[in-house]
Order: sequence, then C-alpha cells, then structure tokens
Amino acid sequence: MGHIIKTKAGTYRANWRDHTDRQRSKTFATKREATAFLAEINSSLNRGTYVDPHAGKTKFGPYAEAWLKSRNHELATAARDESIMRNHVLARWQDVPLGKIDHSAVQAWITELGKRLSPASVIECNRLLSGVLRSAVRDRIIGVNPCEGVRLPRRRRQDDDDRIISREEFTALLPHIPDRYRAVVALAAGAGLRWGECAGLRWDAVDLDAGTVRVLRVAVEINGHVTIKPYPKSKAGRREVPLPGFVVELLTAHRAAFPPGPLGEVFTVRSGSLMSRHTFRARVWRPSLVRAGLLGSVSDLGEGFLGTWTDKSGGERHKRFTTKEEAVLYLAQHAGEGLRFHDLRHCYATWLVSSGVPVNDVAGLIGHEQISTTLNRYTHASRDRNGRARAVFADLSLHPTVEKPATAEPTTDEEPTP
Repeated sequence: MGHIIKTKAGTYRANWRDHTDRQRSKTFATKREATAFLAEINSSLNRGTYVDPHAGKTKFGPYAEAWLKSRNHELATAARDESIMRNHVLARWQDVPLGKIDHSAVQAWITELGKRLSPASVIECNRLLSGVLRSAVRDRIIGVNPCEGVRLPRRRRQDDDDRIISREEFTALLPHIPDRYRAVVALAAGAGLRWGECAGLRWDAVDLDAGTVRVLRVAVEINGHVTIKPYPKSKAGRREVPLPGFVVELLTAHRAAFPPGPLGEVFTVRSGSLMSRHTFRARVWRPSLVRAGLLGSVSDLGEGFLGTWTDKSGGERHKRFTTKEEAVLYLAQHAGEGLRFHDLRHCYATWLVSSGVPVNDVAGLIGHEQISTTLNRYTHASRDRNGRARAVFADLSLHPTVEKPATAEPTTDEEPTP
C-alpha cells in the first residue's frame, strides 16, 4: 500500500511499489501533499491505470527511435515512415519530455504543418506522433494520448481529370518513348500494372502465346537501391491479367531486341541492372512527355527553339534554347508535375469502366481487394460524359405528341350523314 517517512531534511517521502513490484519514491514539502499523492498512486494501481510519475521525463526523440526500430513493417513502409519522422516529427518533438506533450501543443503543431504541407502529409505526421504516444500510454509512461481529438485537415480529392489521357493521346505518346522502355509504358497502360510490378516482372510470368501476364513479385526501391520482393503488394495483387494485342506486339519486339536480366528480368537498363523509378522519371518519362506535347511545348523558331511550360506554381514560362534537345531536357526538369507514370494505371481502369467492364472485374484486374478502392481512386470522368448523359434523355420531351383517335371512313354502300 505504501508508506510515508520524514527525512532528515524535514521533508516527507512517499514510498510505494509499482505494477512491476519495483520500489518507488517521491519527496514532498509537507506530509499532507505526500499523503494525497500516495492515495492517488494506490487508487491508480487498483484501477490498473498507474503511470510512473518519473517516466514522463523520458524525451520523445530516443523513445520514438526505439519505437520505429521495434516495428515489423515492409522495407518501403519503414523507409517512408523514417523519413517523415526525421524531417517533420522529430524536428518538433525531439527534445521534449513525453509528459510535457499536451493536446494544445499537438493541435498548434498540426495547424502549423497545414500551412506548408498537404493534408495527406499532415495526416501522416500525426499518425506517427500518435503511434509513438499510444505506445507510451501502453508502457505507462504517460496517462493519455494527447493526439486524441486533434482536428486534422480534410484530405480532398484533387481535380486530376486532366491526368487521364485518351487512348488516342496514348497512342501518340508511345513513339516518343525510347525503344528500350516503350514496352514497360505499354504494359502500365494496357494491363494496369504498378511501377514495381512492371520493374520486377520476369519472363517466367509472361505468356505471349496466351496473351497473359502473372503478377508474382515486385521491385522495391529504397534510397536508390532496387531489390525484388517475392510477393506483390497484397493478396489481391497476385493475379493474372490479359494482355491487349499492342502490348503483346511490343513485348515480343522487346524480347528480341533486349536481353533479359540475370534472373530473367524483362526490363533492365543498359548495364543489365534493374530500373530505378527516379532515374526513369527524370531521364525517360518526362522528356518523352515534352516531346509528345503533353508537358509544355517546344517550337522551332528557325534560329533556335522556344520552350513554353507551366511551372509548379501554375505560372506560364517561356525561354529560348539553342537546340531542341536542350529545350526538352530543361522543360522536363522545370515544368509542373504533369502526367505521372502511375496515371497510366488510372487510365487503364477508367478506360475499362467507361467501356462497360463491370467494376468488380476491373478491381480484380488491377489487384484491389475492395471495389470501393477502385471507384474512389482509379476511375475518373470520361471526357464525353456530358454528351453521354444528354443522350440518355434525348427522347424525353415536355410536349409529347398526342395521337388523335382514328375516325371511321364511310363505306361506298352508305350515304354520308348530312
């Protein structure tokens, strides 16, 4: 139950044993304070809500780092969370004692983050902070999680219909993709595969005669280093997808022109190693978009070239260049985001749904466990939706034609009534 003793200094020390049967103590100026404190300690021990009064002095930084290391997560997830923790969470709470973090301070931090980060990023920062503090509650370092009840910014769906290109625009884009990478772009748009599923594809999973591809493994890139994970993102991710004729044609040409990787990888760089997503985006994807006119434009002036593009803030920019290639590379580096490689997967799902393929079939083809995910994330409005909507009501009129009853004509044997 605990007891109180008077020290030689004239203070009063409350002594008790915690939930692990370790001896604890705390000193007070008066016996009354020590008695009240000890009563609260005994009550919390009986209720099972005991928190070590000294544990709250533990600083957030060391505890958070130990928490990160103790989690059992995929390499990509762990690397992402470590980056968010280092750049945003630890930057604010590194040296703050866990017991000093309160609800108001967390809310002020979330509000400040919202001024410079997207709602999705703010939500991720809060997720990590809350995870650390929730663990501290379980370890009885703090009594409550101060992240509970914090108001987070709403995650709004971006207006990204302009990232869904038509099949005709995609056909026009393909010739601008370098030969070595044309098939991987076709596979993303014609089969809906993710980047990791394309980059990790091996020839043992491709049947060109049957026109199918099996998703068995994926490539994972951590800090520029690419490795193969021997299973896809989820259970639904392990699937077989039919290949359109144009994808079969490009894969057949790719196999004849470029040797497979050491383990039979379909797509490699010139050195034979696996493709890096960052390098592909900078050196292949975005320059190809510029050449196809999908990311700014380059005009021939006769003496030089004029590059026109929209920057990341939405402003229009112009610049003259000596060569066309110089203009292409500059626009690829400085233009706004534009069409992403992953948007080809969005296009695939949208094309299928717009053509009448049932959503549950589309979800299975792109590897979603929930149909709602397919509807909310990977289908977008088709460009002819207004016309299609009007066509449904084309025959509806507010002034329908009323047919008059037919009158009987007199026969030749009867005289007409005067």
